[in-house]
Amino acid sequence: MSEEHISKLVVAAVMLVLGIVEALGGLYFNDKRTKNDFTIELVSLFTLPTLVQPGIFLLTIWVMRQWVPALEDHFAHISIWWHFLALLVFDDMMQYWWHRFSHVNPTMWKLHRPHHVVVEMGVLVTYRNAVLYYAMMPAIWFSAVLVFLGASYAYLFYIPVKLTVILLAHSETRWDRFLYKYKILSPLAWIVERTISTPSTHFAHHGLTAEDGVSHPNGNFGNLLFFWDILFGSAKITRKYPTKFGAWN
Repeated sequence: MSEEHISKLVVAAVMLVLGIVEALGGLYFNDKRTKNDFTIELVSLFTLPTLVQPGIFLLTIWVMRQWVPALEDHFAHISIWWHFLALLVFDDMMQYWWHRFSHVNPTMWKLHRPHHVVVEMGVLVTYRNAVLYYAMMPAIWFSAVLVFLGASYAYLFYIPVKLTVILLAHSETRWDRFLYKYKILSPLAWIVERTISTPSTHFAHHGLTAEDGVSHPNGNFGNLLFFWDILFGSAKITRKYPTKFGAWN
């Protein structure tokens, strides 16, 4: 089995396990989720990884092979750690700014709003966005360019890690509660919640209104790294979870 297949299987396995755990907890068997919600989530889940992202990669690589064929794998020889750094900046940080822009631009908000109208969290919420939201996302196009330039091997490791963190940040398993439960783990929790997205920080982003003192609908935009929110002043950390989710506007 190739590294590419393993990379995809890791993400699928994480989603499946989280979905089963959430289902056993009763998440998908109450009146909050409608048939329309399930339809949107399943279509979105299928569209991004099987159509949008591969389509962007194929188009980008084809165009670059026509225009700048000499640059293919041009940086393949440098350390893989430089590849990871480039992906963090040109993929994850770019997605942070795209996400943040989508909350202030009326047109982009229409494309992103499906991600926020749900009234409960869960792993299936992760990919809820309009197709155009992903199709125009600079981070995916930048990633394709980096893969063309030689970061393909690093990408096979980077993308399952990133998607696993994002899936866990949307999941009702709320795995970070363990870090907050024991005082001895508080220093570790301090580092983790300022480094990657956690359920507490990302649930706050999905909270209905900041008036509850926990929610932060116009902040906590980070995807893999929550560090971007710390760096760019959009972070709010409470170690609590909102009781109401949705998009009032």
